[in-house]
Amino acid sequence: MKLILATLFAIGILVTSCNASCYNMMLEAPLEGEEPPKGCDYKGTLYAFHTRFRTEDCFDCSCMVDHMKCCTAYGRPVKYDSKKCIAVFDKEACSYSVVQKKDRSKFCDHAMVG
Repeated sequence: MKLILATLFAIGILVTSCNASCYNMMLEAPLEGEEPPKGCDYKGTLYAFHTRFRTEDCFDCSCMVDHMKCCTAYGRPVKYDSKKCIAVFDKEACSYSVVQKKDRSKFCDHAMVG
């Protein structure tokens, strides 16, 4: 019984951690005679290796020597009454709020994934 509970718990953690939207970008190795890169280029901005940064489009990124990994910095709202409520994205805070359509000062119950 303990093994079954432990397995279900582990699967729950795996499913929860897999809901984020992520992507990896492999960095190109320099050609012979070229200088090696000094970091990761994201939309024209150079970030040093072994650093983390948040982009203006709400991705949390990590710059490594051979790749850059970026994941959404926000969860997506689910399980709310879409007839009465609407999800509103705040780009400054990189987060969603779920509010009533008729009165946006009132929040709705919901769950988040990601």
